[in-house]
Amino acid sequence: MAGSMMGLGQAAAEPLSAPSFGGPLRPNPDPMSMDAGLFGRLHITGQLTGIGNAQTNGIPGVDPRTTDPLVDIGNAQIQVQTTGAPLTFFVQGGVYSLPSLGSAYTRATDVTDQLYGPVPVAYGKLELSPNFSVQAGLLPTLIGAESTFTFQNMNIARGLLWNQEPAISRGVQVNYSNGPVNASVSVNDGFYSGDYNWVSGLVSYAATPSSTITLVAADNFAESGKTGAATPLAQNNSSIFNVIYTYVDGPLTLQPYLQYTTVRSNRDIGIDRSAETFGGALLARYAINENFSIAGRAEYIASSGGDCGVAADCAPTNLLYGPKSRAWSLTVTPTYQRGIFFARTELSYTRIDRVTEGYGFGSNFDKRDQVRGMFEAGVLF
Repeated sequence: MAGSMMGLGQAAAEPLSAPSFGGPLRPNPDPMSMDAGLFGRLHITGQLTGIGNAQTNGIPGVDPRTTDPLVDIGNAQIQVQTTGAPLTFFVQGGVYSLPSLGSAYTRATDVTDQLYGPVPVAYGKLELSPNFSVQAGLLPTLIGAESTFTFQNMNIARGLLWNQEPAISRGVQVNYSNGPVNASVSVNDGFYSGDYNWVSGLVSYAATPSSTITLVAADNFAESGKTGAATPLAQNNSSIFNVIYTYVDGPLTLQPYLQYTTVRSNRDIGIDRSAETFGGALLARYAINENFSIAGRAEYIASSGGDCGVAADCAPTNLLYGPKSRAWSLTVTPTYQRGIFFARTELSYTRIDRVTEGYGFGSNFDKRDQVRGMFEAGVLF
């Protein structure tokens, strides 16, 4: 009765578009919602999840103890957003872990503190017409096929290709939608550098009800010497290109994609040699029934260039596991979800080829492969 008097409701008029879910996890179809007058409707959603991680040949990170088996916060996040008005907003806050293959595991509190802070995503959005909108603030990237947070993706950990991509950028984005065509263009700060010197764009076309092709391109128009935990020097001065194909047929989803990145040399900012990567991945999931599903990922990435040879006054440009290194991975993720509750396990294998000495796995950085087991469970409210 009190909820009704306050305008509270448990049914949204339509599914919320943010945060995005790539499956197999499904958002709460009936989030908390209330009338916000001129601002439309106010919705409150969130995620409370825990993670377990165990691995061979762990890489020492911020906390060397994370090479041992551990339990951590996956997500303790909440989203507040408005819909149904010309001017809307979205704010996401909390603590989060961002596990990715082939890199050191970092605890959620350290990730939150060192990367994007307790409010990683926040923006306002203005609907200029039924086809055009503009948004500004802390924006999810347009680049790649995998999203930032665990609950958004088919797998618990992000893949090797994701490690070459920005996750969240500060900037302005213009969106266009007309039937099967969607397009976005953004001016932003790339890898969270604070320098607004990146332009990224995305165009997708739904060729049929079951298939969509997406083209992505991003480049910086003024190179930057900024570096930090969220701002790797080489990647922040790169150009990135994706071709992504998505096929959905009932319980089956297939998403192959290609990625190319290139970094130009610029000794003035500390990049002595140019380098590039080329990679491909296949993401897949199959819903066995309403509650059980299985997801998988296979990927390969190779780097070239970046080597100094015999030059003494040169620092190599490393984009992977040393210049001219290569790596591949396989991941499988069985998932169970009932209502807002879910649990999933994950087993992955990552292998490095042509590793440069001192860039491998393990406490001595000399191992070529890693097996990782993960578990995630929680509530999507």
